[in-house]
Amino acid sequence: MKLLHTADWHLGHRLHGHERYFEHRTFLDWLMNEIAARDIDGLLVAGDVFDTANPSATSWQLFYQFLATLRQQRPHLNVIIIAGNHDSPSKLDAPHELLKSFDLHLIGAIERDSNGLLDCQKLAIPLKDKTGQIQAWCAAVPFLRSADLRLNDERQDDQDDRLIIGVAEVYQQVFSYINAQRTADQPLIAMGHAYLQSGELSELSERKILGGNQHALPLSVFNGADYVALGHLHLAQSLSARVCYAGSPLPLSLAEQHYPHQLLELTITDHQITVSDKVRIPQIVEILRIPATPAPLDEVLKALTALALTDLPHHQQPFLEVRVRLEKPEARLRERILAALADKPVRLARIHTEYSGHGLGIADQMTSIPLDSLSPQEVFELCYQRQYAAKPDEQLLGCFQELETALENV
Repeated sequence: MKLLHTADWHLGHRLHGHERYFEHRTFLDWLMNEIAARDIDGLLVAGDVFDTANPSATSWQLFYQFLATLRQQRPHLNVIIIAGNHDSPSKLDAPHELLKSFDLHLIGAIERDSNGLLDCQKLAIPLKDKTGQIQAWCAAVPFLRSADLRLNDERQDDQDDRLIIGVAEVYQQVFSYINAQRTADQPLIAMGHAYLQSGELSELSERKILGGNQHALPLSVFNGADYVALGHLHLAQSLSARVCYAGSPLPLSLAEQHYPHQLLELTITDHQITVSDKVRIPQIVEILRIPATPAPLDEVLKALTALALTDLPHHQQPFLEVRVRLEKPEARLRERILAALADKPVRLARIHTEYSGHGLGIADQMTSIPLDSLSPQEVFELCYQRQYAAKPDEQLLGCFQELETALENV
C-alpha cells in the first residue's frame, strides 16, 4: 500500500498582493497526475488547506473540484485532510458528514460529549487497500487550540507543560482507541499540525502556534505511532526516521525561494511504514531576488535594466524582490525601480531596503540621558543617524521644523 503525505497548501494565498490561483490549480493538477502515475492508495493532508479562516469562493471551488475529480478517477483512494492553524475548524467540519459518505475525511476540530469525553471514533480512520482490507490506521488529529485541551489547574506544572500534557493526552486517547480496533499487523499513522522541538522555522511565513513557539511539542507526544505525518513548518524536514514535515508545495514567502518543495511517498510493506520517496514538486512560478545581497541603488537599477526574461502571461511571470542598500533617503525609490522594469515580464513583489546606519535604538544611543528630555528634533536626528550613519542636512531639518510647527498649530 502506498500513501502520499503533503501539507500546507494555503489555497488562496497572496504573495505581497499577487494572487496565486494559477499556481495552486497547477499544483493540484500535478498532484492528481502523480497519484495516478504512482498508483497511490491514500492521500494525507496535514493541515492549512487554506490560507485564511474565511477562504474566497474561488478557493473553495478549487478545493471541491479537486476532491470531486479525485473521487471520480480514484474511487478507492483513502483521503484524510485535517485542519491547520490557518483553517477555520467549523468551516472544514461543516461538510464532514457529506464528504464522509464518499469516504473523504475532512476533519476540522476534535469533539467532546457533555462529560468532556473525546470522540475518538471521528479521529480514528482505517486505511483500506483496493480490496477493502484494512492495512493501517490513522489518528487524524487536527490543529489543537488551548480550548480543545483539558488542562488540570491543580497541577503544579507551568503553562508550557500543561499545554504539552494536554496535547499528549488527546493523542494517547486516540491511540488507545485505535489499538483496541487494530490487529498487530496494522501499523498506526498519526497526523498533526504543530511545531515540534528542533523543528526549523521558515523566515517570515509561519505563525507561532499553541501559545507561541516556546510551547514546542516533544516527539514523545507521538509515542506509539509508527509514522507521524506533520504540517505547519514550510521547510520539508525529518525530525526522525518516523516523524516528518512534508513542507509546503509552494513558496509562501520570498525567503522560501530555494526550499525543496516536495511530497513524501510512504510504503506499507510487511506491516512497516517507510518513506520510500521524496517527490520534488516542479517550480511553477520563478522567484527572483535581485541582487543576491543588497547593493547601492545605481547598481540595482543597472541590473534591473539589463534583466532579460522570457515573455510569459501575467499569471506566470516571475515574482521579483528588489534588494537595495541606501546611504540616504530616496523619495522616488519605487518610481525609479518601476521605470527600470518598464515592459519587463515580471511582477514586483517587494522592495527590500537596508541602510548604512548602526541600527541601534534611541535608548541604546542615549544611555545616560532620559528620553523625555529630548526635543522632537533631537529624536528625529537620532533616528536619521540610526538609518544612515550621518546627520540630516539643513534642508531636511527645515522640512521637519515646518511639519513640527504645523502640528503645533493644529
